[in-house]
Amino acid sequence: MSRQSLTNKQYFLPFVLVTSLFFLWGFARAILDVLNKHFQNELDISITQSSLIQVTTYLGYFLMAIPAGWFINRRGYRLGVVFGLMLFAIGAFLFIPSALAGTFYAFLGALFIIGCGLVFLETAANPYVTELGDRDTSTARLNFSQSFNGLGSLSATFFVGQFLFSGDSQANDIVLPYSILGVLVLIIAVVFSRVNLPEIKHAETEEDRQQGTRIKKLFKHHPMFVFGLFALLAYEVAEISINSYFINYVTGKGWMSDNLASIVLTIALAFFMVGRFLGSWIMRRVKAEHMLFGCAVGSVLCIGLVLLNLGPVSMVALVCNYLFEAIMFPTIFSLALRGLGNLTKSASSLLMMTPIGGCGFLLMGVVADATGMQSLPFLIPFLGYFVVLLFASELTRKKNATVLTL
Repeated sequence: MSRQSLTNKQYFLPFVLVTSLFFLWGFARAILDVLNKHFQNELDISITQSSLIQVTTYLGYFLMAIPAGWFINRRGYRLGVVFGLMLFAIGAFLFIPSALAGTFYAFLGALFIIGCGLVFLETAANPYVTELGDRDTSTARLNFSQSFNGLGSLSATFFVGQFLFSGDSQANDIVLPYSILGVLVLIIAVVFSRVNLPEIKHAETEEDRQQGTRIKKLFKHHPMFVFGLFALLAYEVAEISINSYFINYVTGKGWMSDNLASIVLTIALAFFMVGRFLGSWIMRRVKAEHMLFGCAVGSVLCIGLVLLNLGPVSMVALVCNYLFEAIMFPTIFSLALRGLGNLTKSASSLLMMTPIGGCGFLLMGVVADATGMQSLPFLIPFLGYFVVLLFASELTRKKNATVLTL
């Protein structure tokens, strides 16, 4: 593949504005990984109980993904973004009365609202970025934008982690970062309410004129989209579960303190961000399906080493996995949407149900609490990456078969 620009001049400003959103939800999702250990320490709850943080937030994704797709189909990408930002801000400000209520479950309610807002942002932004330029660079473009998701993630784990694990923190200290985040999100919502984001129109096809709902057409006529949907779910199970379990794992092994663990997680997320930027650059030259296959092999091998419980080798392998997994979400997302035309928005809403895979951390928590074995729970993300490997293998096989027939 020859080198090509990521986007066209006419789409440069929309590309920059929408890419800024990726930082926001990366920050919002990564705070959850710090919240787990913080609430375990301050509210004296178990790993299994703290996993309700992920379950509640990603339940918002699951329940609101299809309504978000319906809204964006009718109102467009810009209003979808603005509505998502408003829900995000409301959820962030609800941390104030939640702290006054003084119960873990009040915080969960606020996180559910945030999850509902995030799914609107992601359902709008992910497919929109793939449309802002040449089709051949759509995967590289989404990987580049998703790189700022990684920047948001490491910013959250470092700054919020250092704030909460300073040694004299209390459960209600989490109100401050969420209040600041709420103000920032409101400002960005005002900006998006004032700008014009061009809607991308697709020519009507024969499939559009056929009877049946968009979702029914996707499942009936697009088997690789369906495979991609399950591969993305498997990836979300793996990625979110590892992030959420990371601090518990390294502290449970006795390798480091909570504070140092949050710093190491930040370093791992820096690997993740570098992997996205590097992957975006490589995929301007290498086919996306080949890149996905190689990275899936790398992740399967890394988590295999963690399962073998090899001490420092397992620790290094766990951090290296962040480099391999970095390109998976945007690459699977983009490849699953390939060639869907007017079904793209509906397909995106289905793909954005997959963060419910974050509930996989609940399974890891149950295994860890029941067995007392810190490494065994990694069997769950291992299986997730293996499904991604199967998807990449099938894409590569189909691509090679097409080349041979030509």
